[in-house]
Amino acid sequence: MTATTAERADAADRSFWTYWTASTTSNLGSAVTTVALPLTAVLTLNATTFEVGLLAAASYVAWLIVGLPAGAIVRGLPQRSVQVTLDLARAAAVASVPVAWWLGALTFAQLIAVALVVSFADVFFDVANFTFLPRVVPKDRLHARNSLMSGTQAATQLGGPSLAGLLVQLLGAAPTLLADAASYLASAGLLRTLPEVRSDNETAQTTPLRVQIREGWHFVTGHPVIGPCMWEATAVNFVCGGQLALFTVYLVRVLHAPVGLVGVLLAMEGAGSLVGSALSPWLVRAIGSARACLWSSAVMVIGALLLPAGSGWAAFILFGAGNVVFAAGVVVLSTTTRTYRQIASPPELLSRVMATVRFVSWGAVPLGGVIAGILASWLGPRTALIVLAAATALSPLILILSPVRQMRDFPAAPQPAES
Repeated sequence: MTATTAERADAADRSFWTYWTASTTSNLGSAVTTVALPLTAVLTLNATTFEVGLLAAASYVAWLIVGLPAGAIVRGLPQRSVQVTLDLARAAAVASVPVAWWLGALTFAQLIAVALVVSFADVFFDVANFTFLPRVVPKDRLHARNSLMSGTQAATQLGGPSLAGLLVQLLGAAPTLLADAASYLASAGLLRTLPEVRSDNETAQTTPLRVQIREGWHFVTGHPVIGPCMWEATAVNFVCGGQLALFTVYLVRVLHAPVGLVGVLLAMEGAGSLVGSALSPWLVRAIGSARACLWSSAVMVIGALLLPAGSGWAAFILFGAGNVVFAAGVVVLSTTTRTYRQIASPPELLSRVMATVRFVSWGAVPLGGVIAGILASWLGPRTALIVLAAATALSPLILILSPVRQMRDFPAAPQPAES
């Protein structure tokens, strides 16, 4: 290895670890907000089940509105500068909640507005973030790095909700959101130290936006692996959106869990994600990437069925176990399919591929949140969770009905469908 190559490798490692630190800091704060924001609605503003569902939907609805053009837009922008700006915008939005609470002016409409601002910022931030990683990580290490990112996010999901429960008990729900605002500021400071990344700016400026969007859409939907995996992720995210809307209400109003225990039970998602991220590389080596996705989809069904089961302390135990099992399956699936998209997508299409997949799959999250809120208002939170558990069975079914069921491993190169 030449000195120049070694220096480049060292610079890439430094960039990755800075990227990792910024993501970890921001994710920890976001994990706190995942608990604190709905608790602010439920405990401070006495929000209804339907309103909590709307709040959950607002947190992801931007993917339906700007998810598709986001990939083409990000492609021609200075990505680090964009991410720093979006971090600062999210910090200001989240910090406005405790400020309004202290002034006695907090309303549910403001919570919706904050969720929307963060949602739109998340869309562009995430597309740029996932596009950045393959630029600094060799392909042969990409799955391991993605697993590390998933494992770290799992650790923040494990610690964040528990920390949120403690902070809510000590400070109140609204003031706890300051922790997330601080995490965005820290992330912005770290990201400013990274080199600027701009992708295909000249081509992006000369190609009409609709053409760029269409190219990404056709590649994804015509691909025999990426396409079915996108639809399968859509089914999973629909269920996740419903769970996001119902978990806090179910634990507080049906199981009557103390606030501190709510944080612990929600943190079990992080424990499951940690298990999934640790198992993912091993499973891919042992049984193949395609089979790992099939089996993890089946495992998610079991986890979803455990969540609304039991009563009393047994219900708490089964909810925690279900959260672990479901999250472990989700992480194995998402890590494996995300790595494949990063490897199999042509570099000039990568941001649009990531945006297309997220537009479709994450667009199901707000839909799941709204429908779950309606179902819970009609049937009750427990029954609504049972309906969501039944819907989880669509996940493995989609893969079974696709070419993926005949594979051990995903193909090493993109294979668009024949026209």
